[in-house]
Amino acid sequence: MTLMEDARKGLITPEIRSVAELEGIDVELVRSCVAKGLVTIPKNIKGKSRAFGIGKYMSVKVNANIGTSRDFVNIDEEVDKAKAAVKYGADTIMDLSTGGDLDLIRSRIMDAVDVPIGTVPIYQAAASHKTVVDMTSDDMFNAVRKHAEDGVDFVTIHSGVNYNALERLKKGDRITNVVSRGGSFTIAWMIHNEQENPFYSEYDYLVEIAKEYDLTISLGDGMRPGCIHDASDAPKFMEFITLGELVSKARESDVQTFVEGPGHVPLNEVELSVKAMKELCHGAPLYLLGPLVTDIAPGYDHITGAIGGTLAGMYGADFLCMTTPAEHLALPTVDDIREGAIVTNIAAHAADLTREGQKEKARELDDRMAHARAELDWETQFEVAIDSEKARKIRESRNTGTDACSMCGELCAMKIVKSALEESRQKDN
Repeated sequence: MTLMEDARKGLITPEIRSVAELEGIDVELVRSCVAKGLVTIPKNIKGKSRAFGIGKYMSVKVNANIGTSRDFVNIDEEVDKAKAAVKYGADTIMDLSTGGDLDLIRSRIMDAVDVPIGTVPIYQAAASHKTVVDMTSDDMFNAVRKHAEDGVDFVTIHSGVNYNALERLKKGDRITNVVSRGGSFTIAWMIHNEQENPFYSEYDYLVEIAKEYDLTISLGDGMRPGCIHDASDAPKFMEFITLGELVSKARESDVQTFVEGPGHVPLNEVELSVKAMKELCHGAPLYLLGPLVTDIAPGYDHITGAIGGTLAGMYGADFLCMTTPAEHLALPTVDDIREGAIVTNIAAHAADLTREGQKEKARELDDRMAHARAELDWETQFEVAIDSEKARKIRESRNTGTDACSMCGELCAMKIVKSALEESRQKDN
């Protein structure tokens, strides 16, 4: 049975219990949410990953995208990226490799970390052909089955990219058209072969494969906006509607899903995007790339994504796909992955401070930091800090021997007031 099927029968599985303990949530509440599809725990029956809960009442999770390109193939570096991402706070890893021995790369990454692993099988389906339009529908489904058999926990499938969405794309005024790589493969294949997207027309078969392995389907945002101009347009909302229909179909077969969303979205439209997706997709966990809130910050898109991700998390997004300083520019390095993971974790925690089921626990950490700062307790500050290494390095590199920071030294506001209050108490006594 799948995890959702177990949950619907009232069973408290080890995965559900583990998630409840990790999140500090009542185990029966977790079971109920899994049964309804409001919480997803991506865990293939053939995999070895730890259980992580994504969705309602859960803390906001962070994903790191890694993987080779056809221009750069260095498997050891991708393994190092996976390890760095997990070390600095990523809850899941997606292998988006398109160059080299894809089976070997995926295997090496899965052996290196114990968090849930996601992939985009259409990349492998296209890899053996000269052009993406030459792959067959069998290639697509065989790639999904291969990844499931290998123990991948979740797969991004662009089933929402269908003729309806394509027609709206043709009639629209987008600047960047389709920026999703999997979405672009699908659009090109449909136009060239004059056929409906197999992952849409044969969706029942996809669900059948997923059920066999308890594979979570991440319904991809193939029509996500690639720039601020394209945000909140017809192709995007058409895909939302389709994804909601596909979520319902998967739930009928006890298959877990989450849905992917935009993209590039101005701040004043983030709430609309998140709440529309949540409503149209029946409360399914929502996985966002960013969203990036401006187009003019190459080199800093890990920050533009974190700004949007914080707001999205506050409005109900459950899963943030980190961006790195290399976004839109180049294949990220290990350092880029580290930077992206840390910044996105800051966004996730900031969102947790506002979320039902998590804000009390999240605020305990902020209170610990506040007390440590008031007491000039540096070790506790480093312990609580999201990036303790950087915090310690900065302090130690500029410490003049005072117990306060070197910016204020003996003029430290907290130190002065603490001394004054102690003097006041002595006078009162």
